[in-house]
Amino acid sequence: MSGQAEEHGKGTGGIGAIIAASSGNLVEWFDFYIYAFCSLYFAPAFFPQSDATGQLLNTAGLFAAGFLMRPIGGWAFGRFADRHGRRLSLLVSVLVMCGGSLAIAVMPTYATIGVWAPALLMVARLVQGFALGGEYGTAATYMSEVATEGRRGFLSSFQYVTLVGGQLLASALVVLLQATLGEDALKAWGWRIPFAIGAVAALVALAARSRLPETADEAERSSASAGRLSALLRDHPRAFFSVLGFTAGGSLIFYTFTTYMQKFLVNSSGMSKPVASQVMTVCLFIFMCLQPVMGALSDRIGRRANMLAFGALGTLGVVPLVGLLGSTKDPLVAGLLITAALAVVSLYTSVAGIIKAELFPTSVRALGVGFAYALANAIFGGSAEYAALWAKVLGHEGAFYWYVSAMMALVFLVSLGLPKRAPYLGG
Repeated sequence: MSGQAEEHGKGTGGIGAIIAASSGNLVEWFDFYIYAFCSLYFAPAFFPQSDATGQLLNTAGLFAAGFLMRPIGGWAFGRFADRHGRRLSLLVSVLVMCGGSLAIAVMPTYATIGVWAPALLMVARLVQGFALGGEYGTAATYMSEVATEGRRGFLSSFQYVTLVGGQLLASALVVLLQATLGEDALKAWGWRIPFAIGAVAALVALAARSRLPETADEAERSSASAGRLSALLRDHPRAFFSVLGFTAGGSLIFYTFTTYMQKFLVNSSGMSKPVASQVMTVCLFIFMCLQPVMGALSDRIGRRANMLAFGALGTLGVVPLVGLLGSTKDPLVAGLLITAALAVVSLYTSVAGIIKAELFPTSVRALGVGFAYALANAIFGGSAEYAALWAKVLGHEGAFYWYVSAMMALVFLVSLGLPKRAPYLGG
């Protein structure tokens, strides 16, 4: 059966369905990032050793553990979505994230239950990573399927609008609490507030998603190959490894110029922490706004052209751009350079969901998108900050950026093999 015929009942949704689907995406990323932003305040409550660095290393370890759970979540929720429907999978993923956030919000500290406190914190963090691993693939699949043909790039780009939006909202809430409560109150109990807000917001997203129409028909969900990893690897190995390839480079450069860049501005450019935070907040906001623009561009020039431009510009631009960043202490210049880098990254992030979804048929689409993404993201995205810091400690900081450039060259090569017209979803 052709991809066009197979998808005949889809592509009838518009911005309303996209907003309802992406609301949960925003909430889940808010919940995931609030952990990183609040760790400075709750670390002593769970890891009471006197060494503050040791406390932060423990919480950072749990942050990394959340990444390691993503491939498991990508596989489990991808299989579930292909066999039982996208809508139900979206509901379950946001409900699981709600449970993880609520557990942290009410969790007893080390002073109350001893070593059980960090153990329970780890369980809650693993639950969050599991939920987020399942969220990406199912949300990307659903948004690509429900989007109107001819506007799929534009509409699907809202997945990264809400992804970055969740990060920005988490940061803004912490800044607000810092200004209103003060450090002592935040360490005592204020750190619980963002997790409680995240849990409540997840319930609101759950209500919004409960009204979504299903996009995968029952015949496809009942097929023998639906949601089976063996069928995915047997019948669609090229698509699977293509997604692995450009997700590896895409995740690496994304985390390099978002989460790690604030540390680069402080450690390598010599800016103060508040100034670096302000620069990155503005850059991330612009990056968020670029997503629909670049998504709409892909509707005109094709997803393959977006990816080729991303791979080529990333390969040629990372090393010289980082060199310029390391030599400037001017926040405006730094902001313009980072914005230029993020504009290149947005060529990928704006189409990250749809370019993957278009490579797989309905029966294994959520699994193909979710598992391949989560696997590459955990290995290359999750290790980006550690690899950059490790290279700096060894005195070879520049080697990390050559590594990023090499991975972008891989993206370019993989993108050369993409079909000019997507085999599924009608392009």
